[in-house]
Amino acid sequence: MASKENVRARQLLEEFVAVLTPTDNQPTPDELRAICDHWMDINFPAPPALYTEKIDADGVPCLWASMPGTSAERTILYLHGGAYLLGSPNGYRGFAAALSQATDARVLLVDYRLAPENPHPAALDDATTAYRWLLKATRYPALIVVAGESSGGGLALAALAALRAAGDDLPGAAVCISPWVDMTLSGASIDDNAQLDPFISKFVLEMMAGAYLQGQDPETPSASPLFADLTGLPPTLILVGTNEALLDDSTRLADRARNAGVTVTLNVADDMYHMWPIMSAFLPEARNAVQEIGRFVRNHTN
Repeated sequence: MASKENVRARQLLEEFVAVLTPTDNQPTPDELRAICDHWMDINFPAPPALYTEKIDADGVPCLWASMPGTSAERTILYLHGGAYLLGSPNGYRGFAAALSQATDARVLLVDYRLAPENPHPAALDDATTAYRWLLKATRYPALIVVAGESSGGGLALAALAALRAAGDDLPGAAVCISPWVDMTLSGASIDDNAQLDPFISKFVLEMMAGAYLQGQDPETPSASPLFADLTGLPPTLILVGTNEALLDDSTRLADRARNAGVTVTLNVADDMYHMWPIMSAFLPEARNAVQEIGRFVRNHTN
């Protein structure tokens, strides 16, 4: 049974949608990004103890984030969500703090380029560039985990497939939270869960995919890693909620990855909504999910 705090989680998502879609004007992309970062900061603030540092990863701006006493060797490269149009490292500092503490790791938040100004494959290019920079900086791929939520989860898979195809050393593990991996929008849950999901709709997905792809084939594996060759990818944890429109993206991804020989852990959480683990500041189920991520990361990076 879902916690009483789950009601608040749904309300927060509904409020977020409302502020992103005002009826009196059409915000610019920069205005929408500012709204998104403000919503993240207000609802999931970073603790004062969090250490952050801006860095340049071979031309890709990033933000180091770590809690006191955490390992300087284990690293999570994190790709934020936002449908490739929204989000930034600043808005994810609170979640980075939770991840850093649970995983005993530094977190590298990647500020990849966003659409519509920078369509596919700009985000993918930035993700692979940042990973290669990190690989040179740490020299221990087994102590790296590539992670992301929503579009960032899809971007994590696309980056790993591209890195494997190029012959790069792969990380020790991957973590995907509510990943968006199919831009053809063929998952049945998009319609089946339309009344359950307060955040994601088919209309929104179509709009966001169009802004990112700008006429490119939505079945392109580098944009829709559900259709990529997943052979050789590292052990992968996938977390998704039963109330998500993108539920089938996760379940189909898990099946395809297992069929490709990937070790997959799939957690389908009852009554949870899109990207619920970022709500660990107040949601018990989110705290449990972050702890699960912590155990998974530590088990695969020793």
